[in-house]
Amino acid sequence: MADVFDDTRLDDEAVLARADAPLRWLAEAGARVRLEAGGAAEALETLEDDNNPRAIVAAGPDARLLRAVLEPGCPVPFVAWPGPGLPGWAGPLDLVLVLAPAGSDADTATAVREAVRRGCSVVTACPPHSVIAEHALGRHSHQLPTQTADSMAVAVVMLQALQRLGVGPEVDVERVAGVLDQVAVACSPHRDLSTNPAKDLSLFLADSAPLVWGGSVLAARAARRVAEAIRRTTGRPALAADSGHLLPVLEATAPRDLFADPDEDRRADDRPGLLVLDDGAEEPSIREQRGHLHAVAESHGVRVQTIDAWEGPEMARYAALLTTGTYAAVYLGIGLGRAG
Repeated sequence: MADVFDDTRLDDEAVLARADAPLRWLAEAGARVRLEAGGAAEALETLEDDNNPRAIVAAGPDARLLRAVLEPGCPVPFVAWPGPGLPGWAGPLDLVLVLAPAGSDADTATAVREAVRRGCSVVTACPPHSVIAEHALGRHSHQLPTQTADSMAVAVVMLQALQRLGVGPEVDVERVAGVLDQVAVACSPHRDLSTNPAKDLSLFLADSAPLVWGGSVLAARAARRVAEAIRRTTGRPALAADSGHLLPVLEATAPRDLFADPDEDRRADDRPGLLVLDDGAEEPSIREQRGHLHAVAESHGVRVQTIDAWEGPEMARYAALLTTGTYAAVYLGIGLGRAG
């Protein structure tokens, strides 16, 4: 029997108490950013802005997040390499970046060992005394000690390192942490459904098969992570893709039957619903894609919901989009009886 979404669970203190672990993890996101920045402060001081590397390779499972932030303005070629090993051309003139808050991923360890062997400059963010920290020991290596398993918080510290090396944008740690604190207040389990944007969004997600879209590179990355959170929390399908892949799904959706009996039609959650992640990017191509998606969705009776994050630097807006969407995924799981 399919799970039934019960919105009364979202304001039930006993149910919310049983889901304390994932909600607390989200609420402490800002604190983790500050903790990671503080723990890496001494190591960051040792980094100097030398000559730019020939190219930068970001290795490990979170490589694409760094690419999303850096690629548009990086002064040298930038490659995300999430698989094992390194590109064949990587050598002593190149910089290899590794985000490894877990410290034990085998594929990432292989990439670090290969980078040291080839004489690359290496900057790793990993737990001290971890397997990856041991592999990263080398003449041209710098290690940023991590305190938590939060890849977003660790990414903020890595971006600080790249700023000091002269190849990354300025990153205001307190602004990123402050935005995360604001999201935690707005989406707190102690705020009821009528004033909580994440709880409200969970109702939308419960009534549809989510199609998640973000226009900018960072918003698109957040969209993929939000879709992953929905699948992981609920076991339900959720698709994040660019507009070219989402439009055929919207265009194939039959218009909603206004006369259908909702008590007899139990397949409402099979209809797509379009979730737009808007970080304020106003490039003409993004505006055009967003407008086209909205128009096609409206013409086929597909509901549209938006998460907005227009204030602060890019990383802060990414953090706000991702955290709000993840809160909604957790509340969706609570409403379905999958969490708590």
